[in-house]
Amino acid sequence: MAESRCPDAAAAALSLLSARSAPVPMTEEHASSEVLRGLTRHLNCLNEDNKATRKRAIEQIKKETIDKNLSSGVLQEVFTVLLKPLLKCLSDPMEKCRETAITILLEFIRCVPRPEESLPYLMPCLAQRFGEKDIVESAEELRLSALEMLTLTVEVCGKHLAPYLNEMINILQRSIIDPFPDVKRESCKCTIQFAKSVPEHFHMQAESLVQPLMQTVSHQHSRVRVSVIEATGAVIQYGTGKNLNDVASHLAQRLFDDSPQVRKAVTVVVGDWLLHLRDRYSYFHTLIPLLLTNISDDIPEIKLLASDLWWQVGAQWEKENEEDIKDKMDFLLTPPPFYPSEVTRPGLGCRELVVRNLSRLVPAITHDVTDWLVATRVRTSQLLSVLLLHAEDHCTQHLQPLLAMLYRACTDTEKDVVNNCLAAAKLLGTFVPPAVFLRLMLDHVTSPSASHPWAHLMVLAAVLRGCPKPLLKPHLEEVANTLARQDVCQEYTQVVYLEQLLACVEVLLDQCDSECSCISLQLLKILVTIQSLSTEPQLTEKSLDSPEQLYRVHMEQLMGWLSASIHSWSSYSPERLQLHVIVTQSGPVIGEFVSHLMQILLKCLQPEKDPEMKMSILTMLAKLLLEAPKTLDSQGHFQEHSERFLCDILLPNLVWRAGRTAAAVRTAAISCLLALLHGGVLCVEEKLSPPLLSALEEDSQMARLLTCRSVSAMIKLVGPSLHPEALNKIYPELLKRLDDSSEEVRAVALEALGLWFSGLSKEYSPELCAGHLQFIFQQLLLHLDDPDSAVQDQVLEVLKKGSPVHLSLLKTETEAVRDKQRCPMYCDRLLEHILSLTTQQSTE
Repeated sequence: MAESRCPDAAAAALSLLSARSAPVPMTEEHASSEVLRGLTRHLNCLNEDNKATRKRAIEQIKKETIDKNLSSGVLQEVFTVLLKPLLKCLSDPMEKCRETAITILLEFIRCVPRPEESLPYLMPCLAQRFGEKDIVESAEELRLSALEMLTLTVEVCGKHLAPYLNEMINILQRSIIDPFPDVKRESCKCTIQFAKSVPEHFHMQAESLVQPLMQTVSHQHSRVRVSVIEATGAVIQYGTGKNLNDVASHLAQRLFDDSPQVRKAVTVVVGDWLLHLRDRYSYFHTLIPLLLTNISDDIPEIKLLASDLWWQVGAQWEKENEEDIKDKMDFLLTPPPFYPSEVTRPGLGCRELVVRNLSRLVPAITHDVTDWLVATRVRTSQLLSVLLLHAEDHCTQHLQPLLAMLYRACTDTEKDVVNNCLAAAKLLGTFVPPAVFLRLMLDHVTSPSASHPWAHLMVLAAVLRGCPKPLLKPHLEEVANTLARQDVCQEYTQVVYLEQLLACVEVLLDQCDSECSCISLQLLKILVTIQSLSTEPQLTEKSLDSPEQLYRVHMEQLMGWLSASIHSWSSYSPERLQLHVIVTQSGPVIGEFVSHLMQILLKCLQPEKDPEMKMSILTMLAKLLLEAPKTLDSQGHFQEHSERFLCDILLPNLVWRAGRTAAAVRTAAISCLLALLHGGVLCVEEKLSPPLLSALEEDSQMARLLTCRSVSAMIKLVGPSLHPEALNKIYPELLKRLDDSSEEVRAVALEALGLWFSGLSKEYSPELCAGHLQFIFQQLLLHLDDPDSAVQDQVLEVLKKGSPVHLSLLKTETEAVRDKQRCPMYCDRLLEHILSLTTQQSTE
């Protein structure tokens, strides 16, 4: 080894000096001899066992050589003699001695005119010391100094290092993966310098540096990552290039690095490869995505750098292939119509590069857009838009895989990924003819995936939004018809699906401007369906402009649309919900089409129909009847249908049937009846009374309450015209409600009895009906002693109303029970009232 050949005496050093073939001027020769003579003792001391002695010796050597301003010629001669002893000191057990030796060697290499003469001894020694698998030098600061010395050696020796390729590669392989970050950085710097110095030899072993570089490229220190990326650029540039695919994936990960400097380094390196790599044409499909990804970087400096490099790459390619594209250069320089105004169109060379590699880029994008790393998915989705801007109408050839990719990517949980993909879909709409994309997309909409059926609608909305209006207009009806299909707009009830369906409608409305009459019916059907299937406010509040006018134009068609499936309606049918939306949202327009509505109601509210469905529709009708002048009776036509509505719809649903659901239907029917009576619609008493009085026995408190109110409303309407026999059938059922478990029902029943007394006409003979009146008075007097004072007060008022019918009879009955009641006060007050009426009648 180098150490074994080192001389250990000044005499040997002097003999070497005299044996040199090249003559030295007498002054420099004399000066060199003087210096070496003064170093003789120190050189001998380097072999001493005492550490302090060796330390002093090497420090003195430094003092007598480096620290003095000796000429370069003298330094060259002295360095020739000192080289071997100094190299031997690199393995000295004492760290200070090794450090000083490296310092001296470093300065000699920097200052001597012929540093390459030291290489036969220097390189084997450094390879032994720093190129072994195990770390020989334990001090990381000394490893750094040694690497700095090696870097300097490469800078000053250049091509002279070619014979030492193996030694250099061994050292760099170990130092690149050194635990000390600064050593890694210096190793990368040395690698770059060495690759540039001996390019004709470096390529033979460049491949062996790829693995240690890729092992270090994800180091925690960003400055180390930058250095590794720069070194990788040199290794590939000056190597065979065969390892580019091995490093591309690692560099792709660095595109998502948190450090802008790292991303900038990748941009510079990839741009340099695209411009200068010898075999770059074979790797365009690999390198183009790496550079174009940073065109969307968040840092303006990186974005601008990537754009500039990409422009250079395109211009260079354009120049190199001028003959192939001379025809395109004549007519492809003008942007196509409807090109996005907010972006600058890439040059022809850039566009051609993307177009010619798109078939290999699309599968890679498809793979990365579903990567497990969020950052990868986000940047890949950004890259997709950049590629489509370059591909323009050529993306038509790849439409099917692009759509499949977008459908999948739009289900991503990361919003940025979805937004970027929708931006790309919008570009597809800009560049692909609508006849082409609709042929594929509408089939996808009618046959969506089972897991994410809404993705197809989301992408369709984005593509339609990007399509130029003049081109899309001839296809609006086809799109609207597809969206209005039952298996599209009624098949799914998820909020996200309905949101995307609504998004498609909004796009169509925007695209057709004010000329949407040809698709207004389809859009109205879709909106009605969306509102009927969702309870979300952002969906239920959506509507077309001027809804009343639209409903007026299309109401007959809408009614026919609903009637087509009415025989199969059930509680789960969307049609009943659609009916609810139409009749409530159309406002007064429904009053113009009462006859059409009645045809639907007659079919869907028959007794044998689904009870839950009937209950829902009847509840809706009750609300409409409460505002009949603004809805059903807005045109005054409802009166013509009221008797049929009562007899053929409401009364059949008041017939008692077993079950809670049937009871709920009867309650809903009673609420409709009450609303109908409140609206002043004349009723057929002889048909109405039996089911109504029967409903007073319902188990449902709400049903009994509504029935009592309905009886009151009926008496108000037709009480004076009722036959005494009909009146006498009503009061017994009302009297039963005075014992009801609900205080509210009791109060309403008493109110109805008061109206009963007020509604008695002259045809009602007190003498002939004395038995009936006696029974009524007796029952009311019984409740006049009720524990609840509020009931007593109300009963007293009812008796006062009924007293003029038969004063003597009421007086007799009151006096009969006065002493039997717990508190005769109410009887006394009633008797006083009777007395005042008697006195009044006698004076008249």
